[in-house]
Amino acid sequence: MTLLSALLFFLAGFLASAVNAVAGGGTFLTFGAMTLAGLPPVVANATSSIVQFPGYITSAHAYRRDLWADRRLVLLLGALSIGGSLIGALVLLSLSNPSFRALVPWLLIAATLIFAFGPLIRPKAREEGAPLGVLGLIGQFLTAIYGGFFGAGMGIMMLAVMTLTVGGGYHRANALKNMLAVLIAAVAIVVFASGKVVAWPEAAAMVPGSALGGYAGVWLARRVPQGLLRALVIAVGLALSAYYFITG
Repeated sequence: MTLLSALLFFLAGFLASAVNAVAGGGTFLTFGAMTLAGLPPVVANATSSIVQFPGYITSAHAYRRDLWADRRLVLLLGALSIGGSLIGALVLLSLSNPSFRALVPWLLIAATLIFAFGPLIRPKAREEGAPLGVLGLIGQFLTAIYGGFFGAGMGIMMLAVMTLTVGGGYHRANALKNMLAVLIAAVAIVVFASGKVVAWPEAAAMVPGSALGGYAGVWLARRVPQGLLRALVIAVGLALSAYYFITG
């Protein structure tokens, strides 16, 4: 790996965690950077989970005051996230690189559309303290399966689920989203590392940027209009989707 490649990976990690902290979609950047650098799709996807993990931790830490208003709810959602992520990660490991490569453009375009139209489909916030809905629990479990398997667009899915489930405004929902993302990524990392599908040199170049970007993203979420970052993520998602459809 050249110094220029390492710097570009560092930047991809920083930007990915920054946009993850705001809403989600950072996987587009890390996955895209690694596959364009020549890594196999399964390896790039697995490594993305490790790269973004520090960013999830720093984002969750920065939002710590918005967490734990309802510990029972947090523990329940956490357990569902762990179980779902385990299923998704194991499914990914069962696929060969060609099989997963065939799915990549469809996964990317679906995630891009979900991310792009997320604000339109995001439900009205529930009253804080309202009874927990079964659909909210199912939604988080399915989102965790998707997150363990691929992850792009997972953030906007979880924001919608958290809004349905817990209410309390955007920042509380985003705080829960970041904390649950830590659990989903942690499970996926254990599975992928044991399956030996992680590109550790590339991960080492991205992780420091990811840690810094996660904290910076919370600052951006509170001060910078989200439209600019959302436009960047959507543009990257569409470009990567087109690339994989054309080269597939």
